[in-house]
Amino acid sequence: MTGPGGVGKTRLALAVAATVEPPDGVWLVELAELCGGGLAEVAEVVAGVLGVRDEPATGARPGVRDEPATGVRPGDRRTGANPGSGVAGLAERLAGALRGRRMLLVLDNCEHLIEPVAELAGLLLRAAPGVSVLATSHEPLAIPGEVVHPLGPLGRDDAVTLFAARAGIALNAANAGWVASICERLDGIPLALELAAARVRTLGVRGVAERLDDRFALLAATTRGLPARQRTLRAVIDWSWDQLDQAQRAALCALAVHPGGCTLQAAEAVGVDLGLLDQLVNRSMVVAEQQPSGRMRYRLLESVAAYCLERRRPAGDVLSRRDAYYAGLAERADLHGPGQRRWLRRLDEEWPNLRAVLDHSRDPELAVRVAWYWYLRGRHREGHRHLAAVREHPEAAAWLRGFALLTGAGRTERDRTAGTLASPRARWFLALAHLHLGAVAAGQTLIDGALADFRATGDRWGEAAALAARAKQALFQGDLDLAERSGTASHALFTALGDRWGQLQATDMLGYLAEITGDYDRAALLHRDGLRGAEDLQLWVDVSYRLSSLGRIALLTGDFARAREFHERGLRLAAEQSSRFAEEFARVGLALAARRSGDLDGADALLRESLAWSRRLEDEDGVPFYGVTLLLSELGFVAEQRGDAAGARSLHQEGLAAAEAIGDPRAVALAHEGLAGAAALEGSFAAAERLLATAAALREAAGAPLPPAERGDVERITARIRAAVR
Repeated sequence: MTGPGGVGKTRLALAVAATVEPPDGVWLVELAELCGGGLAEVAEVVAGVLGVRDEPATGARPGVRDEPATGVRPGDRRTGANPGSGVAGLAERLAGALRGRRMLLVLDNCEHLIEPVAELAGLLLRAAPGVSVLATSHEPLAIPGEVVHPLGPLGRDDAVTLFAARAGIALNAANAGWVASICERLDGIPLALELAAARVRTLGVRGVAERLDDRFALLAATTRGLPARQRTLRAVIDWSWDQLDQAQRAALCALAVHPGGCTLQAAEAVGVDLGLLDQLVNRSMVVAEQQPSGRMRYRLLESVAAYCLERRRPAGDVLSRRDAYYAGLAERADLHGPGQRRWLRRLDEEWPNLRAVLDHSRDPELAVRVAWYWYLRGRHREGHRHLAAVREHPEAAAWLRGFALLTGAGRTERDRTAGTLASPRARWFLALAHLHLGAVAAGQTLIDGALADFRATGDRWGEAAALAARAKQALFQGDLDLAERSGTASHALFTALGDRWGQLQATDMLGYLAEITGDYDRAALLHRDGLRGAEDLQLWVDVSYRLSSLGRIALLTGDFARAREFHERGLRLAAEQSSRFAEEFARVGLALAARRSGDLDGADALLRESLAWSRRLEDEDGVPFYGVTLLLSELGFVAEQRGDAAGARSLHQEGLAAAEAIGDPRAVALAHEGLAGAAALEGSFAAAERLLATAAALREAAGAPLPPAERGDVERITARIRAAVR
């Protein structure tokens, strides 16, 4: 039975031994206190437990003493050896004495005596086939007939159960997250969890969790009844460390600079060859895991890594070689073509290491190189943090400005030169971020310049990306023909390039275009295709948007229950990904469904929450946020349906001003329809009719007349006018 220190090998071995009853008993031999020696010394300890005479008495049969061989049951602690002469041949006499016996011999804590224990076990098993040996060690004995049972850390649920039981607490909503964090950071090692649980009475669960960065001081309380090597977390790892030679210790410390584990190639890059790696895996100091890709990955338990980094400060050449390896990996990563899915998975595996390299090196080239990964994975705040550390680099400054807009930190990043000094792709990304906020004018200039540069340099990916952005810009401006041309061309280019993300963006725009024109079947088909693609790439923020988009289609086709289901799924996923924009998109969808199903109070609460957040964005960055126009219009319709004409008028007037600032004729038309509702409620029926006529003309000019499914508000206002003028 193998496994790292503190994983519970002895406890499990005793539990196993308690389940068997061989005729000649179960015998426990503890070897931890034998500080060193060879075959003779190990045989002496075993003989002492079994009661084998050091030398045969005159006229007596060699072998076991005359008292009954009742054995040592689990829990007994009969150890030690009989002093005497004749130790050199004791192993052979021991083997002879056990010939014909049927027993279980438990050899506990063999790792520091692995060679002599393996030699003795092999000798005993050859001489006495009825003897079974259960050995516990960090590494296998590696003898014929051995069956190795690796004992790993506890799984999450078992670790949580153990910790709660030892701490004497009941799990609840207040402490469950902290308990899970403790169990994860202590790698599910039972002894470490028990040591941590002992601190809960003094510090509480949260206090223990918050102090794990200094885990060796935290888990240093002496526990009575345990061997010295198990009384503190440091002592547990000291015991394992002491079994290593200098080369193995150096290799372990080199591996410790990879917080996310590493591949064989990465280990070799820091000087750890296959032989050393194999030795450390066999000694349970390194965990070897096969990834879904089939690639093997090697990692240290977090406590072991922390011990190594504390014991030996990482050498500068080790860190520089690590940094160079991962910088090279990021340079090879191609996230813009058919290898996108594979490289996303690879960077996911390596992300903790890349983060460590960025924190150590502050390399602006590496930060720019992985900026697209941050965007695709929705890690906008992380991207913003790392790019802020290298903001002096012109390319990094442009990406930083884009992430600032995406995170809502726009006010803090106002370098207006970033868009002119950076590459076309960085300027395109900045335009994409502006469009995310509905800042069409700022985005348009950047898109036009980037698109011209992409075409001039033959950058087809850049051209496809700029065309997708132009389609979005055209939708905001109500130019549906341009949106369709740009979206279709973008999709064709991205398809030829094999870029799945790009295809998602183009189909997204084409799906919204179909929704605007009332082709709900086509819109649903495009959004479902997008959902499958986003799920395959594990782009969870995009998945959230696609779920909410399908919710919009359900809403427009009158299936309010289905609309709520899609939007709620989108909202939960967006919250899990900390994407406030996707969260708001889903929340607005829930508000739309609430108003259309008659829940005015629910709609009002949701809309006001979203409006407060949207206005904070406007205040921070100074650009109109596209979503504000819809929110104001929806709140205006809620007020009108409640009979509040003044409130409706005020909200729709504010919405009209925002729509005109953005320049979206469809949003302007919506505000006019809302003002018509307020006027009809006040009795100004002629004014209401004029406002409705203006709205219809605006929509017609934009090529987007209201589809039948979206005419509910106009029909309600029209019915009120007609009822009054009869």
